Amino acid sequence: MIKKAVIPAAGLGTRLLFATKEQPKEMLPIFTRSTSNQLRLKPLLQLVFEELYDAGFKEFCFIVGRGKRAVEDFFTPDDAFVEYLKTSNRNELAQELDEFYSKIRSSVILFMNQPNPKGFGDAVYSARSFVGQEQFLVHAGDDLIVSKNNNHLVRLENTFRRYNADVAFYVEKIEDPRKYGVVVGKKIDERVYKVEKIVEKPLHPPSNLAIIAICIFEPIIFQAIEKTQPDENNEIQLTDAIQKLVAQKCNVYAIELNQEEKRIDIGTPESYWGALSTTYNLTELQFEP
Repeated sequence: MIKKAVIPAAGLGTRLLFATKEQPKEMLPIFTRSTSNQLRLKPLLQLVFEELYDAGFKEFCFIVGRGKRAVEDFFTPDDAFVEYLKTSNRNELAQELDEFYSKIRSSVILFMNQPNPKGFGDAVYSARSFVGQEQFLVHAGDDLIVSKNNNHLVRLENTFRRYNADVAFYVEKIEDPRKYGVVVGKKIDERVYKVEKIVEKPLHPPSNLAIIAICIFEPIIFQAIEKTQPDENNEIQLTDAIQKLVAQKCNVYAIELNQEEKRIDIGTPESYWGALSTTYNLTELQFEP
């Protein structure tokens, strides 16, 4: 089983200004509920971490940028605050926070710094010493898939193993994929595509399959990133590096979300509003009598 997870959380979040001027966008909250059916707001990044932890990941590398100290602070246990909650008779909150801190303490967590915003590919490349020669997962800090028992993570790794893949990632069919990496591929199984081409944010999308930045890689991706030239914004795109692997006839596969899986995306004001609405409705359904 894959144990290492790389979580890029270094973007400037300019599309969510001014909320993200001082607060990392990955720390923006969405709705969830406690086991006693209490409505909660949790940073998306916390939910990403807990989801991966519960799926078996125990080694994490967060890629953070300048001004992202809030991420490191949040993932540093604060026992004094837990005690404050207890003495204030907020025992349920204290217990929930203590459980989160327990997961942190039983994990290996590294913070790698990306001083300048040079793109998603550059962020992933900065984790190469953490990854070594192992297979690893990349999970964007501002993306989340909600599924029963984290089954989407199992399905992703099973597909990666079944097809002896060098890269496997999720895609979603959307009406207007121009803001995403877009995949062209040959359907080889139910909701599985052998990728033939990837285009980053095309003006005229060749398909409606948009990439979700939840991927499993062989370490060969680092060689591809090294050979990838910056785009017009002087950023190194991970999708361009994956396209290099496609051109080299490497095994690259895309997995389409099924109907029970929900993507939570907070990259734009519109998608963040959708994330709040979706997660609120999901919690209502989850705990409906």
